Amino acid sequence: MAVYIDPPVWPAHGTVFSHLVSDASLEELHAFAEATGITRRAFDLDHYDVPAHRYDELIAAGAVPVSGRDLTRRLTRSGLRVPSRRRPKRRDPMLLRRWENLFAAGPAADPAAVEELGRDLLARWSQPHRHYHAPDHLLAVLEAVDRLRTDGEELGPHPRAVPLAAWFHDAVYDADPSRPAGQDEEDSARLAEDLLSAPPLAVPDAEIAETARLVRLTARHRPDKEDSAGAALSDADLEVLGRDPESYDAYVALVRKDFAHVAEPDWRRGRSAVLDDLLATERLYTTASGCRRWEQAARANLTRERDLLR
Repeated sequence: MAVYIDPPVWPAHGTVFSHLVSDASLEELHAFAEATGITRRAFDLDHYDVPAHRYDELIAAGAVPVSGRDLTRRLTRSGLRVPSRRRPKRRDPMLLRRWENLFAAGPAADPAAVEELGRDLLARWSQPHRHYHAPDHLLAVLEAVDRLRTDGEELGPHPRAVPLAAWFHDAVYDADPSRPAGQDEEDSARLAEDLLSAPPLAVPDAEIAETARLVRLTARHRPDKEDSAGAALSDADLEVLGRDPESYDAYVALVRKDFAHVAEPDWRRGRSAVLDDLLATERLYTTASGCRRWEQAARANLTRERDLLR
């Protein structure tokens, strides 16, 4: 674990800047910045921008000097790097375009109503108490659905309902352990039924019902084998489990932040129960493509995390 700094070669505001990163955690990075008097305003999602005149001082304080390429490599390997396409200025317009495209080929909908609902949903996903269940997760689920469809997986009789359900499946996210299990998903499904039924959106009743059904399915991720739409959404939602170990660890850290209000012993018990439940299933992924892509890595990640918790 270390904090790294690259040479000050990045021009801005009449000077040049270095990047300051951690290869372990943002908490370590923020602690170093606070100890050396770097304002939080200099933080940009995965790094601090620091002016050239502080370079030697920060090295003396413990930052390890590396090349720009090596810094990027270490940050990427840590799982903390935020790619440019996932930065809000690029990600959020891309998400809104995806939302609007869902209505482009369907029954004639009022573009203003479509845009308004898309912005409302994105605002819900962007609530400050969310860390993992946030816009990056929404984008990842939508992209995973695309990959499964490209692999030839079917999306059922109402294909648009799958990405619609992806948008709504965490639209309500309270993270309150006192709420009954599945309540967030139930409230999200009811929200879909309510908001999609607005006449200007022109969403057919059958499609609304399918969207809500799929949202409710994400409470357990147990679709029937013949439920192709449920299988696609469930597998896309669990795609994160099958990433490389560094990315998986970053996901776990974000989920822990979502539940920061839960005491550590309670977190370990609850999280262990979730892991045991997942590992007890015969297959984590129902689609053939999802199983091929993610099953082996997901089981290795889940087993490793469970062993660490114990």
